[in-house]
Amino acid sequence: MNELPDAGGAGLERALEALEAEALALLEVVSSMARVAKRAKAAAETGTVRDIPQALDGAAQLANAAAVAAERLKAAWRFDVEDWFASGEYKRELLASTAEAGVSAFELDDRILCYPVIVQVSPSDTSVIIDKKKDRRIRPSVVVARLGQLQQREPKFKPEAFIEALSYAYDLVIASKSMRWGAPVKLVEVHSVLTIMPGAAREYTKPEFARDIYLLDQSGVVTTRRGRRMSLPASALTRSGGVLRTVTRGGQAKDYAGICFEEVGE
Repeated sequence: MNELPDAGGAGLERALEALEAEALALLEVVSSMARVAKRAKAAAETGTVRDIPQALDGAAQLANAAAVAAERLKAAWRFDVEDWFASGEYKRELLASTAEAGVSAFELDDRILCYPVIVQVSPSDTSVIIDKKKDRRIRPSVVVARLGQLQQREPKFKPEAFIEALSYAYDLVIASKSMRWGAPVKLVEVHSVLTIMPGAAREYTKPEFARDIYLLDQSGVVTTRRGRRMSLPASALTRSGGVLRTVTRGGQAKDYAGICFEEVGE
């Protein structure tokens, strides 16, 4: 894992805070201008001519103040967002923000694993992708708040359908390697079967597959409709490579390596 920067240092969050403050200052001046303009309008409507000079002077003063505030607002935004994304600093800032907020997340294979979702940072269009849904609201505190909300929800996952798909993919791996039925096979090989169609591996990545294996593991569903019992052996297969890593509900790393199906009672 990468070393995280000081969350209180300079970054996109601080730049947006400064811009927000200047925008608020301009809004306050504009609101004051609106009140003065309403007084001038009311004086004109009723003919209260003694109130008109004061309203006009106030409007002119506030117009100058608004011009100054607008220039300050413009000057407040000099942050190079594209460079921040391209350099990887945005991802580092986002990880630091999750840690500061107590949201469990870590980086793996250019993705951020944050149970139960997987986050990708897209430098090409300065956006974040949360479980394949693009979001241009990239302020770190906003993204982290969203991730925190998602961690409080139960994931939309159907373990019964998933275990059936795994069972069929397992059979194909066993057959292709002429292995003994019931022997453990690598999960990465099962993933290869599930994503055999062109482009499918990009649509259903190994981190997503590992996340779903963990969700299945936690669901308690271990038996298929055909009466086969699934297990997820790890020891020997973990040492042979092809390990899949995900993050648990509690924020710890969790590794998976193998899978096997056996008839119940064997």
